[in-house]
Amino acid sequence: MRAIISALLSFSLAACSVGQDDGIVDVAFIAQPEDLEAKGVRLSHAGQHVRAALSTGLVRLDPRGEVVPGVAERWIVTDGGASYIFRINEFDLAGGNRLTAQAVRDALQRRVRQLQGTSLGLDLAKIRDIRAMTGRVIEIRLTSPMPDFLQLLAQPEMGIEFGDQSVGLMLGQSIDSGLLLTPLAPELRGLPEQPGWSEMVRSIRVRAAPAQEAADGFAQARYDLILGGRLAHLPLASTGPLSRGNVRLDAALGLFGLDVRRAEGFLGSAANREALSMAIDRQGLMQPFNIGGWVASTRIVPVALSTMLVAPTERWAALSLDQRRSEARQRVSRWRSESAEEPEVRLYLPPGPGSDMMFEGLAADFAAIGVSATRADRSSAADLALRDRVARYASPRWFLNQFNCDVSARQCSEDADYLVSLALDARDGTEESSYLYEAETALLATNLYIPLGAPIRWSLVRADIDAFSENPWNIHPLFPLSRAPI
Repeated sequence: MRAIISALLSFSLAACSVGQDDGIVDVAFIAQPEDLEAKGVRLSHAGQHVRAALSTGLVRLDPRGEVVPGVAERWIVTDGGASYIFRINEFDLAGGNRLTAQAVRDALQRRVRQLQGTSLGLDLAKIRDIRAMTGRVIEIRLTSPMPDFLQLLAQPEMGIEFGDQSVGLMLGQSIDSGLLLTPLAPELRGLPEQPGWSEMVRSIRVRAAPAQEAADGFAQARYDLILGGRLAHLPLASTGPLSRGNVRLDAALGLFGLDVRRAEGFLGSAANREALSMAIDRQGLMQPFNIGGWVASTRIVPVALSTMLVAPTERWAALSLDQRRSEARQRVSRWRSESAEEPEVRLYLPPGPGSDMMFEGLAADFAAIGVSATRADRSSAADLALRDRVARYASPRWFLNQFNCDVSARQCSEDADYLVSLALDARDGTEESSYLYEAETALLATNLYIPLGAPIRWSLVRADIDAFSENPWNIHPLFPLSRAPI
C-alpha cells in the first residue's frame, strides 16, 4: 500500500517552508478539538497519540510500530509464553511519588478494571494475575500463551498513572486551539542525565483541524505533519505542490466494511444480507483511488492472519463476480415477489469526497442485483454504516472481539462469543485456532457485517521529518518527533 493516487506520485518535492520556522514541530490531526482529550479509557485516534506522549506503559511503540521499553527496562517470557516478567526503572517522580513495582502493579490493575466492557478489555481477558515480585520486578501471568501480549501492553490506554500524575515522556500545556508538548529531560524519566539535552530536542505543537483545513495548512507550510487521514478525505491529500510526494500510506490491519444497523425488511434475511456482500466488486470499488497493494477481503479475519493448519479461503472463491451477482439477483427477485416491495437500503458513510466516490461504487454494485441505495446523513438513520477501525495487534482475537455482544450488540453472535471465551483457556495453539475459526464462521453466517478489506490510513509528512515510519497500527508517536535534526 505504499503507492497511492498516481497524480500525487508524479512529483516528489523536498519539503520547503514558506512560513517562519520557530523551531517547533507543528502536527495537525484530522479531528475535532475535543478529540485531543486524553483522559479516560475511550480515546480517539488523536487522544491515543496524546496519551502515549503523556503517559508511558511498561512498554510502548516506536515509529515503526515495534515494541520498545517504556517503564520496564527489560523483560523475559517464561512458562511457554504464559508468564511475562518485567524489570522496571525505579525512580522518584516529579510529584514526589516513587515508581515501584507495587505502584505500577496497582496502576495496571486499576486500568484493567477501568477497561472492562470495552473491546480492549476483552483483548486483555487472558490476564490471570499481576503481582509485584520485588521492588523492581513485576510478573503478569496469562491463562494461556499470547504471542501478541507485549503489543497489547504497548497500547496508549495502558499508560501508568497515579491519580492526576502520569509517568510520561512529555509535558503537555494547553494553548490556543491545541496542545504544546515538551519532552522531559532524561533524568526526570529515571535515565542518566544527557549534557546539552535542551539543544537536542524541540517542542511539538498539536492541533485538531477539519480535513480540508489540515490539507490546506500542509500545502501552505503551516503544518509539518498531518495525521489521521482516512479514505473519506484521501482526495484532499493533493492540495498543492508542497503536498505532492509527501503522502504516506500505512499498510494497516483492521476492519473496513459495512455494519448492518437495521436487520429489517430486505435486510431481515441473512441470505439477502449475503446477497449484498456477494454483489460488491471490492477491487473495483477501490479502483478510482488508485491505491496500489490494497487488500480486499470477504472475511472478518484476514486470511493472512489465520493460524489454522490449512488457511481458509475467501468466501465464494469458486464463483466469478458475474456468478455471484446472478445468485444474488435471484434472491432479490424472490424477495421482491414475496414482499411486493422494492428492495432499497440507506447507507451512511462519513462526509468527504472519498466517501462520495465510494458511495457511487457501492450504489452501482447494489443496482447490479436490483437493490437501490440512498445516502443517509447520519448513522442512526442508516440501514448500513461504515465500520473503519485499525487493529491493535495481529491476531484473530482482536477482530472477533470487535463483534462481542457487549461492545457491538447489533452485529454480534452469542455463539461466536462463547467460542471466543473457550479459546481463552485452550490447551494449545491448535485448539485455540480451532475455536477462533469456528467463532468467525458463526459470525459470517449472520451476515450482519459486510467485509470490504483493509482500512486505509494516510498522512502528510515533510521530507525533514525523520521520526516517521509507516506501520500496520497507524500509530505515529509524537515523542520521537521532538529530536532536533542534526
